[in-house]
Amino acid sequence: MIPREEFEQIVIDELAKVPERFQHKIKNVVFIVEDEVSREERGENHLTKGQDLLGLYKGIPLIARGDNYGVGMTLPDVITIYQGPTERGANGNTGRVREVVRETVFHEVAHYLGMNEGEVALWESKQK
Repeated sequence: MIPREEFEQIVIDELAKVPERFQHKIKNVVFIVEDEVSREERGENHLTKGQDLLGLYKGIPLIARGDNYGVGMTLPDVITIYQGPTERGANGNTGRVREVVRETVFHEVAHYLGMNEGEVALWESKQK
């Protein structure tokens, strides 16, 4: 298992690789690392016993924010990257962990921008 601090640095490094045209749009978003998907999140996302999440976006997508967004106290959106599922998905290969984190960060940022799963898949296919 990669030490937490090293894994968090990988997330920071890969976030910095999000294309500049999207970087400036990322506002009021917190990126966090969790060990595993919680029981609550597993239920909310209808995961079966063998399924896992690598990342999860929670919030109001950028395209859905109205004129009153940010008036008063507005909690940040949250993008969570799950270390355990990421490492398992990479079969313990540190280089592959970095690739999986990059793909997951891009995927969750795409959701933040307002893309649905189909649009995210299309966008991801163009990144390769």
